[in-house]
Amino acid sequence: MKKLENNIRRCRFDKDEMTQQALAEAVGVTRQTIFSVEKGKFVPSTVLALKIARVFEKRVEDIFFLVDEGNARQLSCL
Repeated sequence: MKKLENNIRRCRFDKDEMTQQALAEAVGVTRQTIFSVEKGKFVPSTVLALKIARVFEKRVEDIFFLVDEGNARQLSCL
């Protein structure tokens, strides 16, 4: 089974230690939404994923990726 993982936390820190609140404001959602997406509790819409990628000047697939359940998380923001 596949699970959607992400590098949002790593990307935030690579971008001058951006806070969840700053990212939320940049993409027009609440900080709680960013928290939930980062933790894998909420799968973002395509529009939200594109907005997040735009903030980090990355492709969506550089931030969001599928892994087999049990595989280790990707640790770097490509």
